[in-house]
Amino acid sequence: MVQLKRIYLDHAATTPVDPEVLEAMLPYYVESFGNPSSIHSFGRETRKALDQARATVAKEIGAAEPSEIIFTGSGSESDNMAIKGVALSYREKGDHIITSAIEHHAVFDTCKFLEKQGFKVTYLPVNGEGLVNPADLKQALTDKTILVTIMHANNEVGTIQPIAEIAKILKERKILFHTDAVQTTGSIPVDVHELGVDLLSLAAHKFYGPKGVGVLYARKGIRLTPVIHGGAQERNRRAGTENIAGIVGLAKALELANQKLPETSKSLTELRDYLIDNVLQKFEYVRLNGHRTRRLPGNANFSFEFIEGESLLLNLDLKGIAASSGSACTSGSLEPSHVLLGMGICHEIAHGSLRLTLGKSTTKEEIDYVLEVLPEIVNKLRAMSPLYNNPQRKECASCTLTK
Repeated sequence: MVQLKRIYLDHAATTPVDPEVLEAMLPYYVESFGNPSSIHSFGRETRKALDQARATVAKEIGAAEPSEIIFTGSGSESDNMAIKGVALSYREKGDHIITSAIEHHAVFDTCKFLEKQGFKVTYLPVNGEGLVNPADLKQALTDKTILVTIMHANNEVGTIQPIAEIAKILKERKILFHTDAVQTTGSIPVDVHELGVDLLSLAAHKFYGPKGVGVLYARKGIRLTPVIHGGAQERNRRAGTENIAGIVGLAKALELANQKLPETSKSLTELRDYLIDNVLQKFEYVRLNGHRTRRLPGNANFSFEFIEGESLLLNLDLKGIAASSGSACTSGSLEPSHVLLGMGICHEIAHGSLRLTLGKSTTKEEIDYVLEVLPEIVNKLRAMSPLYNNPQRKECASCTLTK
């Protein structure tokens, strides 16, 4: 029996735990299992590990001190805590929040929730490559603006935003700035001082750490109303016994990712460009979504006209290739990506999106295999498409596709 190839190209959804990370975590499941809030020796032992992990994370992202690091249960929780925490704490100063039209749902839906609580939210448009224009942000600011939250890089199309430029505008107006760095941490340099942000979210499982643990960086002096109540953990900012093994794993994974970042970034960028160049050359009616160069090293996102993305994914899976059409958090939705629609891509083309996200284990041989099987799948699906076979078909004039 021929063994089916298994190729994982969905690293934006999650990554496998690095063996070194797992090794660092294991003692905190069965040996050093004390509650870090306990005063006895078992508790003190894990408290020490917690403090060490906090110091490591602070150092790795350029925070001024460990107390600026708040451990959470996920990147989504960190986003919720930053946005709701600031909104509720600073409501007496204003009720206006600014975000972009292409944020992850952890930010987007949180802003929608706050609108129902009486806050006003401006959703900044992006251009066809997914970039926010700092001039648009400047124009949207009001005397009531208390928070701007713009993601560091988009989780679907990989476009990297001009965060430092935006931060400079906000610093002059003394407006708090949060960025969702869940997709960028471990992939590109993330330094809160260089970025100029006041709050930043990240999640361990995006950079070869465990699932179920995240971080919110909050600059010293920022008030945050807790989202979770019931304990004094994390300096009264996030109740609940800390996930010590997960936190130790997060710190180790971040340390390893940053150590290897230059070489990993270089190799992923080369493989990504090889993939993009070949797909654009091989196919007609295909579009690269996101910025051509200002994008995450491992991200390639395409739209294939006359094809449903779900059919493409199922056929790739039959060939042993794991990919996605966009965010894993919306994989159950039949609606086209709000990110692609926000970039001005029409519904028909947005439905045919394919996200291939590479990781540190991805090889050129794997990319060549994708390039080998993809034409057969695309041709088969287009042959079944009544739109593709209609001689009177109308091509989308608003979306630029190679032909």
